This record gives sequence, C-alpha cells and structure tokens, in this order.
Amino acid sequence: PVFDKLKADLAKALLSLPAVMAFEYGAGFAVATMRGSQCNDSFVPNLDRPHKISTATNRHGGILGGISTGEPIICRAAIKPTSSLARSQKTVSRQGEPAEIVTKGRHDPCLLPRFVPMGEAMVALVLADHWLRWRSQCSG
Repeated sequence: PVFDKLKADLAKALLSLPAVMAFEYGAGFAVATMRGSQCNDSFVPNLDRPHKISTATNRHGGILGGISTGEPIICRAAIKPTSSLARSQKTVSRQGEPAEIVTKGRHDPCLLPRFVPMGEAMVALVLADHWLRWRSQCSG
C-alpha cells in the first residue's frame, strides 16, 4: 500500500498522544547504521508450525511493506518529561517582557505510568482497524 500503511498508522496513533516525542518500530534508528544484509528480515520455514513461514529476524518489528508479517509487532514511543514543575520557570509575558511562572496544583512527576494503557489502547485500535479493513476486502 501507498497510504494507510500499518507502520504509518501506528506512528500517527502514538504520536497523537500527549507528551510523545518520537516513535520507532523494530530496530528503529539503529537500521541507519546497518548494511542491507544486516537489516533484512529474510523469510524461512517455521519449524514449530509446519507449512507456515516466519522471518529469521524481526528487525522490521513485524511489518514489511506496510503490512504485518505475522511476527510480533514491536514499536516504541519516547515520552518527554512533564513540563509542569513545582519550581518557577522563565517565560515571556503577554507584553513580550521576561517573566516567571509557577505551576500550581498537583502534578505527576512522571507521565509514563499514565501513558502505558493509552499507548496499548491506541495500538489495539490501529490493529483492529487494519483487521476490519482486511476482512472487508478479503471476505467477499
């Protein structure tokens, strides 16, 4: 596919969540330092499941050509630290003058525990959406 690739939809879903700054799947940015022969996920017979095909490695995170290979889908998102701090921070007033701001109230020191269920839910929604599209196109 050109549009609506699984990896693109996963990236869009996870990058749409608050505080997500980066996304990668499979070996991610590490593939930029690999040779093509190191990066390829070659197809091999699955010895545990007769008449099934697997990949020898999973550097592409279970997605090749925008389509799931049937291998585990592996993706990661980087979460930024919370910007709501208990101490004052430098900013600019509405008049453009230097100012300081103090965030009041209760704030989580780490956003990650709240992100995990949101990230899992977004991935599940994307996978369900792709499965429904596949089923509508392939089940006559």
